[in-house]
Amino acid sequence: MNQKERMLAGLPYKAWLDGLIEERTECRLKIREYNQLRPDEHERRDELVRAILGKAGENINIEAPFRCDYGTNIEVGKNFYANFNCTILDVGKVTIGDNVLLAPNVSIYTAGHPIHPDSRNSGYEYGIAITIGDNVWIGGNVIINPGVTIGSNVVIGAGSIVTKDIPDNVIAVGSPCRVIREITEADRKYYYRDREFDVTDY
Repeated sequence: MNQKERMLAGLPYKAWLDGLIEERTECRLKIREYNQLRPDEHERRDELVRAILGKAGENINIEAPFRCDYGTNIEVGKNFYANFNCTILDVGKVTIGDNVLLAPNVSIYTAGHPIHPDSRNSGYEYGIAITIGDNVWIGGNVIINPGVTIGSNVVIGAGSIVTKDIPDNVIAVGSPCRVIREITEADRKYYYRDREFDVTDY
């Protein structure tokens, strides 16, 4: 098993062997171009982001600047939006469902290092997959740590650090991120806290 295969299997691996540096460099060249596109270069932007990501559904929009390690280990569904300064360390697989919104400065980290200094100094690191379900809104400055699964229909409050799995249909917030309540039908008529919609087409 080479180092890339070990990386994708969630095993300890060395990031400078077996062509991994070259793959990251290729991705960074694409990212550099993407981040320097003019705002009106819509076709090239869509073409390039699809060349960066491993899989992408219809209607995706990632605001520049954007950063990732490989890109090929990221899969996003349809109607995906990531606001400014999104960082995805896709050493492990990152799978994101349909209708997902990422606020500014969201960081998704599959990558990690051993805790013990001797083990860490050996150069071995790891990547553990992250999964985000459908209809999820991740607030600004949220950090999602390795191995986390976030369910569908979830809202993660701004500034949260997600260290453990979050179930479907909840609001979760904090450091570490914890469920504070379920999302229910009663929430449908509000657009912000106690402010009700004044339109009918929502």
